[in-house]
Amino acid sequence: MYPVLIVEDERPIADLIDLTLRRMQYTCVQAHSGEQAADLILSRKFDLILLDVMLPGIDGFGLMEYIAPTGTPVIFLSARASVEDRVKGLRLGAYDYIVKPFAPEELLARVDGLMRHTGRRSASIRLWDVAIDPAARGVTRAGQPVDLTPKEYDLLMVLVQSRGIALYRSVLLERVWGLDSDTGPRALDLYISRLRKKLGWGDKIRTVSGVGYLLEGET
Repeated sequence: MYPVLIVEDERPIADLIDLTLRRMQYTCVQAHSGEQAADLILSRKFDLILLDVMLPGIDGFGLMEYIAPTGTPVIFLSARASVEDRVKGLRLGAYDYIVKPFAPEELLARVDGLMRHTGRRSASIRLWDVAIDPAARGVTRAGQPVDLTPKEYDLLMVLVQSRGIALYRSVLLERVWGLDSDTGPRALDLYISRLRKKLGWGDKIRTVSGVGYLLEGET
């Protein structure tokens, strides 16, 4: 596998994208200007380019001239949300166009979908003795299927995508059950208990006092 190139002039956003993808075992390289990105595109191979439109120097649309000969797939990430901009990006050859702001889960879903479609990503995510197949929403532990409910699986993926970060209970409830749900903290605690038991992660999903839960980083 080659790295993912993140072309984004706002460093905090680039760092957040980088951190999000690295938790899912992607290797990333950053460029913060059009010229820097052009140099990297001409000198290295990448599995995917995440490309902002508004950049210093050569903008994202202009960079497509450098990218096209390489055949590297592109996903635009831009605050420019007009239909004209989206259509232009796709007509220039981009695989997808995501409008900022976006949820990390959405970005990961789009990236994983592209990687699997192009054969650049293995189907499973491996954490300790657990393997997750996002395409099939399947989970195995030491090679044996783990029977998770849809919400248990969704909760697992939120934890996996935020490894090493303590997530508030309110955040977990919102991401898994939605803003309009009346599901409460006690139900969340029960789901966490079930995940710990089914995955053998009693020491991996850690309770953070006064906050919520954290999935430990793999050592």
